[in-house]
Amino acid sequence: MKRIVIAGVSGAIGGALATAFIERDPEVTVIGLCRNPDQAPEALRAHGRGGVLAWDAGDRASPASAAEALESLLAKDEGINTFIYAAGVLHGSGMFPEKRLEDLDADSMARAFAVNATGFGLLVQALLPWFRHREFKRIAAISAKVGSISDNRFGGWYAYRSSKAALNMMVRNLSVELPRRCKPVACLSLHPGTTESALSEPFSQSLAKLTVHTPAETAANLISVLEGVDEEGNGRFLSWDGSELPW
Repeated sequence: MKRIVIAGVSGAIGGALATAFIERDPEVTVIGLCRNPDQAPEALRAHGRGGVLAWDAGDRASPASAAEALESLLAKDEGINTFIYAAGVLHGSGMFPEKRLEDLDADSMARAFAVNATGFGLLVQALLPWFRHREFKRIAAISAKVGSISDNRFGGWYAYRSSKAALNMMVRNLSVELPRRCKPVACLSLHPGTTESALSEPFSQSLAKLTVHTPAETAANLISVLEGVDEEGNGRFLSWDGSELPW
C-alpha cells in the first residue's frame, strides 16, 4: 500500500488512518480529501509525499475537481494502491438520528445519502483512471454495522442506517464490475467499531456499555484488516477485528 488516497481526512477515523500510514512508512504517498484542508491532520499537511485536496461529498461537481487536482500529485499510470472512503455524517445542524417514524425528515435523508453513499460512488467514478493499473488495489468504504439489513433488530436511525445500507450495495456493485475493468482489485465495506469522535460524542453515556476505541486504535485495526485482504476479499463486509458481517 504505497499510493493511498483517503476521503474524509478531517474526520477522526480518516485523519487517524492518514497519520498511521505516514508514521508506518515515510516513503508512502498519502493524499487526503476533505471539505476544509486546514482541518486535515498536521502529519498529512506536512508530509512531503502527497498532500490534501479540497473535496465536498455533498457537491456533485467536487469529485471531478478533486480528480483534476490529483493529476498534479499522482500520475494516472502510477495509479492508486489503496482508496479509503472515510467520510460520513450521522448528526449535525438540524439533523439527529431518528427514534421513530415521525422524526423522518427529507432533508436529513438526502444529506445522509449524499455524504454516506452517493459521495463514495461519484468519487470512485472520478478516480477510475487511477485504478486501471495492473497492481493489486483495495477500494474500501468505512461503513457501519448498523447498515446491515439482516442485523437490524432495534430500528430507528432511519437516515444513517439506510444510507450505510446503500453504501454497502455500492460496494457490492463495484465488487462485480471492477474485477472486469480494473483487475486485480478487492472492493469491501469495513465496520470500524465504536470510535471516539465527533460523530459518537453525543452518545457518550450509552457508549459506556460498549468497547470504544481511540481513533489511533481504530486506524491500526482497519489497516491490519486491509493488509490481510487479497482478491478473495473482494465483495466482503468486514468488521474491525477481521470477522465477517452480514449484509
